[in-house]
Amino acid sequence: MNIKLITFGLLAALTLQASCTSSTQESETKVEETNPLPLGDNTETSVDWNGTYKGTVPCASCEGIEVTLTLNMDRTYKIVTNYLGRNDALEQENTGSFTWNESGSIITLEEVAQGPNQYKVGEGRIWQLDMNGEVIQGDLADHYILTKR
Repeated sequence: MNIKLITFGLLAALTLQASCTSSTQESETKVEETNPLPLGDNTETSVDWNGTYKGTVPCASCEGIEVTLTLNMDRTYKIVTNYLGRNDALEQENTGSFTWNESGSIITLEEVAQGPNQYKVGEGRIWQLDMNGEVIQGDLADHYILTKR
């Protein structure tokens, strides 16, 4: 009789444990589905990137190009370029929207007809990228960095 009672008790305990484990797993699955884990920190999600950046980039036919780029939280931008040392004081202004790349570190300015339209975004600065979307290298590389104002 004792063996039957012990066996019954063990079976009841195992059944109870299995039902608790099953409901716990279901709860964890539901929490995971409703609260997906973040994909990780990147520039877009962890850097205070919105604001105005300014700098003077090299120019082949003038003293330099003064660039002022404003990035807004709604993913719109305004870029003003002023060609320094030209008699006609050529200044251009362009507005539009921008998109982030998959890694969340590079933006592409939409609606830019001529010139560079990609920038690598960092804390308090952005790097103008070359026409292939690469960071500019060489002696003048530091001149392609715009700093936040």
